[in-house]
Amino acid sequence: MDKLLIAGGVPLAGEIAISGAKNAALPLMCAALLTPEPVTLTNVPELNDIATMLKLLAQMGVKVEKVGAGGTAGGEGMALTLDASGLNQPLAPYELVKKMRASVLVLGPLVARYGEARVSLPGGCAIGARPVDQHIKGLAAMGAEIGIEQGYVHARAAKLKGARLFTDMVTVTGTENLMMAACLAAGETVIENAAREPEVVDLAHCLISMGARISGAGTDVIRIQGVERLHGTTHRIMPDRIETGTYLCAAAATGGSVRLTHTSASYLDAVIDKLMDAGCEIALEREAIRLKAPKRATAVSIRTAPYPAFPTDMQAQFMALNCVAEGTATIRETIFENRFMHAVELARLGADIKIDGNMAIVTGKPRLTGATVMATDLRASASLVIAGLAAEGETLVDRIYHLDRGYERMEEKLAALGARIRRVK
Repeated sequence: MDKLLIAGGVPLAGEIAISGAKNAALPLMCAALLTPEPVTLTNVPELNDIATMLKLLAQMGVKVEKVGAGGTAGGEGMALTLDASGLNQPLAPYELVKKMRASVLVLGPLVARYGEARVSLPGGCAIGARPVDQHIKGLAAMGAEIGIEQGYVHARAAKLKGARLFTDMVTVTGTENLMMAACLAAGETVIENAAREPEVVDLAHCLISMGARISGAGTDVIRIQGVERLHGTTHRIMPDRIETGTYLCAAAATGGSVRLTHTSASYLDAVIDKLMDAGCEIALEREAIRLKAPKRATAVSIRTAPYPAFPTDMQAQFMALNCVAEGTATIRETIFENRFMHAVELARLGADIKIDGNMAIVTGKPRLTGATVMATDLRASASLVIAGLAAEGETLVDRIYHLDRGYERMEEKLAALGARIRRVK
């Protein structure tokens, strides 16, 4: 199993390009199921989650054509053409769904176009419960017959019908699944309490370019007028805002100065504000962000909440930053339970963190010391890498297969910024 070996204490400096967003790419790949015509996606990141989704679509009868490869410090993502004209197997088996919860995003498109879907329930998740009941409730309201059989959601509908849908909680994948299903439903669908994330908006833009009639994406009420059929399109995937925020945090924690290209601050207001509170100088360009960190950042308190508030996917990285910052900060996690598992590993590097329910109190130390640590989930992995970059001595990060799910060639990008980091077996 691969590990990352980091010799810390070097301020990051230089320029790298940000990859396409994993959390936008996965639903966009599922949108290809809605049409028999080819859909081409560009700026696709090369990640384990993307490979898993491609396997899932291929076993359903989708033809996949890959062009190019990116992911290097200044590179461009790959292009994918997905042709679902031969769709013949509306099944998402447990072996693939257990690797990646986003597999549930095939449910809505399959029922809408094929009339049937069998999708495995995802099972447990390291960072807490992420139920799919909102997806099921919404499809049932649109007229689908749904049963749970041997751990699978089995949904059938000759033709979905538009409906007024209200989700009990803000759910990104739930909003995306129901929005895709509604594109081919008869009549109007209104999704209330919809997720407002930029990835939802990116999906809506792609669906509109395929002939869908959608308004309100980016607000908490989305309206979809169903159409008879959708056609193919070419769509460029938005930049990864969480990858952007992660590298900004890494530069801030090491006292560095970086320029990130192929990205935008427009998706990152809450994160940028907190980095400025921490003492960083930030300059915004049209498709780039510059950050110059002070020698030692100031601790900043955060509270996670649905977009446009501070993202839960940046909580762990800010915990790592606070571990080496001046002062004490509180971190409140309101989205997922069990999302402080990285705190125990950060403590192995000498961090001062006290956990009280959904709150962490972090007192910054002038220095951390390298140690062997183990990643528990994707964003926890990133926090351990950031802490390792800021620590004195060597840090070995184990179980980095989590990182490979969501960060494209992280060690290459960090090395391009001067980090002493390498992948070891």
